Amino acid sequence: MPSPLSSSLPSSWRGALRGVSPRWLALGPLRVPSPGRPLLLCSALLAATAQAQTQPPTSGPAKGTGPFLSASSSASTPGVTTDLRRGTTADVPVTATDSRPAAFELNWTPLKMPTGERTALLGLSYMVAVNEDWGLGPTFYGAAKGNYGGLFTAGFTAQRRWRLTQDWHVATGIYAGAGGGVSSDKVRAGGGLMLRPEISLRGEFGNWYAGVGVTQVRFPSGNIKDTTWGLTLGRMDRLLSFSPADAGLFGRAGDRTGMGFDEIALSAGVEKPRSGSITRDGQSVANRKGKAGADLRQYFGNGGSWWGLEASGAASGGSDGYMEIFANAGQDWGVISPRLRVGGQLSTGLGGGGNLDTGNGWLFRAGPTLRWITPWGPTLRVDGSYLKAPWGHYDSFQVRASLALPLEKGSRVLNTPPLESGTVREQDWYLSMPRFKTFEFKDGSKDSVTGLGIGMARDFSGPWYGVAQAGSAAFGKAGAFSYGMFGLGAKTQRLPGGFRVGAEALVGAAGGGGVAVGGGAVTQGELWAQWEGREPKDRLRIKVGVGQWKALGGSKQSTPMASVNIGWAFGTLGPRAR
Repeated sequence: MPSPLSSSLPSSWRGALRGVSPRWLALGPLRVPSPGRPLLLCSALLAATAQAQTQPPTSGPAKGTGPFLSASSSASTPGVTTDLRRGTTADVPVTATDSRPAAFELNWTPLKMPTGERTALLGLSYMVAVNEDWGLGPTFYGAAKGNYGGLFTAGFTAQRRWRLTQDWHVATGIYAGAGGGVSSDKVRAGGGLMLRPEISLRGEFGNWYAGVGVTQVRFPSGNIKDTTWGLTLGRMDRLLSFSPADAGLFGRAGDRTGMGFDEIALSAGVEKPRSGSITRDGQSVANRKGKAGADLRQYFGNGGSWWGLEASGAASGGSDGYMEIFANAGQDWGVISPRLRVGGQLSTGLGGGGNLDTGNGWLFRAGPTLRWITPWGPTLRVDGSYLKAPWGHYDSFQVRASLALPLEKGSRVLNTPPLESGTVREQDWYLSMPRFKTFEFKDGSKDSVTGLGIGMARDFSGPWYGVAQAGSAAFGKAGAFSYGMFGLGAKTQRLPGGFRVGAEALVGAAGGGGVAVGGGAVTQGELWAQWEGREPKDRLRIKVGVGQWKALGGSKQSTPMASVNIGWAFGTLGPRAR
């Protein structure tokens, strides 16, 4: 019997799934992904439009003959009978039926700036198979060499691959994103749009692949442009999900669904620079600054160990535009009870902006952690840390508090069972283009700015959902302006014609590009309407919204905004609805 994924795709897909060699598989080597998830970025967008039906189980990802089709497309649970009561009780759960190959990639791109100075961009991508040849996903780049710490861009990469032999393939791709960072009259990011076409040769070994290629980095409205070489290191993964039509039903899965994270946390804290910390123009830095951010974690080792990704920015203290992205790893132990835990965390990543001298951008951080897993679901965290920029002139102490919400059922966090059940929740990833009507700049001028970013929404119970957005200016004259916001929304049931309407309120941090935002704290309120296709199982999302954006510090400027978003929806297994 053909898999549910293959039955809805062109003949080349079905042939590949039967073992017939396709032209080439667009995302990664012909290897079986390991049970554990590798380091992921926050997202896979517009991965596919195939619709899933419940089918008999498979034994898991199997080796294929093409790069993208190396994973099985079915992940049903044995002994489940599908009937009209499907998903209403534990006896007839819905199961995750869409399992598609994915890949995580690191890129290193040396770059010559217009002044002749040398830097390099470190890139992180998470891509999901669209078909047997193409992959698509979000990508982040940040400066990691020279004296350009704080140069960040975020966007999306589309990649096409051709197989040469069993263990070699050629990849061509194009990245389009937005951002900027350290700028002057000699180094300009212009409006912020960055393009990066690439062609590379990759060799495969096990679940990994590595390669070298030729690439060009350019900011079309600025003067940063260089054709250079690049290095790539990648590893295979898979994206397991439910149908969006299963949202709210009782479900069961034998592995983590979605991007594989167990919880998302929202944080707020304060940071005190140490003596010797300076700005890029040599001035002493002494003021405390407030920070706001978010992080994703995956737990293992019976819930006592974790790794994750974190992003945060300055929200007060006169360092608007400062941003940092970390990869975290930690360990804690239960005291008094398994739910009250004390431990420590190590972090490394990139940061800069806000005129702080972080040198080439590398940051290291370490400190103690305290975590309480509440009986009703959320987790409360408090941690302290010491942060240092080894190749710059900035170090500090910080304390922060976080509220973490479970993305998987809590028992996965505590003991990682092989089979878990809960309530299916819809999760959406968006390519977002907000347009801010009138920004006030620090030089007194005013202009409109259009951004490019990534958005994520995840259902809670009832009409409520959580939302997060991150992006940068792409068009206008605010090339280094970036933002990160999170908040809460409410939406209606699906309306006739496949439409839905809703509203959301967000808070977060923003700055850079000469925009007058005071300390960096911002808010945004938006009303939106969304088309979700003709059938509830359709995954495409097209959303438009209108609202108001406001900076809370300095001149407290406010401007109308509108947004256009294109997204992809899937179901993930969350905690059981009470």
